[in-house]
Amino acid sequence: MKGTDGIETIEEALRRGAIPIAPERTIETLKELQSHQNLIEIYTCSGEMGEEEAKAAGFAPIVILSTPQRTTAKHTRTAARTLAETKVDLLLFAGGDGTARDILDAIDSEVPVLGIPAGVKMHSSVFATNPSTAARTTTGYLAGELPVEKGEVMDVDEKEFKAGRLSAKLYGYMTVPFEPTLMQSVKTATLQTENEVEQQFAVAKYVKEETKKDELYVLGPGTTVKAIADELGTEKTLLGVDVVCNGHLVAKDVDEQKLLELIQNRPAKIVVTPIGGQAYIFGRGNQQISHKVIKQVGKENIVVVATRNKLQKLPLKRLLVDTGDKDLDRQLRGYIRVITDYHEETVMKVE
Repeated sequence: MKGTDGIETIEEALRRGAIPIAPERTIETLKELQSHQNLIEIYTCSGEMGEEEAKAAGFAPIVILSTPQRTTAKHTRTAARTLAETKVDLLLFAGGDGTARDILDAIDSEVPVLGIPAGVKMHSSVFATNPSTAARTTTGYLAGELPVEKGEVMDVDEKEFKAGRLSAKLYGYMTVPFEPTLMQSVKTATLQTENEVEQQFAVAKYVKEETKKDELYVLGPGTTVKAIADELGTEKTLLGVDVVCNGHLVAKDVDEQKLLELIQNRPAKIVVTPIGGQAYIFGRGNQQISHKVIKQVGKENIVVVATRNKLQKLPLKRLLVDTGDKDLDRQLRGYIRVITDYHEETVMKVE
């Protein structure tokens, strides 16, 4: 659904069978902090807004604010304000860009913050790369081993996003612990210069030549992947996930459930491009291609495409995955071929 801003959107997502992942990812982070329990004291809100997750991870949290069972952005802002006034050393939160904006509105840069990535939109640079690195960043910062810097808080207009137009805006900065290998970068747009378009066309021509008859192709978001659909002569949403076969559109802007139905007992490939600046091939912007979908298709059937220009601008010259399945993330680690031009590939490390 490309976002969960607003009560109506959340209720619709739940009606469709969506399961909130923020609690699970919070517990994953806190469990990795268990060995430091003698050094860490957790202040939090009641119920699902922190208390239950902290207890599930083996902590005895101090509840400083009572919140209702169904919380809103207003409760997030109140919680952040209360925690800042309590003078916590680090405000750890789980969510996406919308949550980061709420916290920015409440505390600005008064207290260092760190985001556990658990949202649909995560364009901001206030998030760790995954729940595990959030724990490592937390311990490093609290031990005095990491400096702080200003992290950008970005967000997109969900109405525009759902209409296929990406309109990202900088809302401000918050103070975050800084460790470049553990924190995600801000998402950056790839400029559609003449050279970039030519490279995308060359990549698309090569992929078209490699397509096989009667095989499904799951096409992720992005201009490079859209160029492939254009070359195949089929329709493609710029920001959604679409499925094509034999040069024809099979399904448009699909969700996880539809993907699982389509690929069942069918040969299929997944075509993705890294997110500009952030380097993710899975886990950001294409969560419809879930760990279940990836496992069913198989690692050997993942096709990564990117122009040389995009790869050269990626931080640390690596690709990232954060599928929500730690075992799958480990399986995807290593080296993968990236199609960068016509009959041209380069090898990139996946972390």
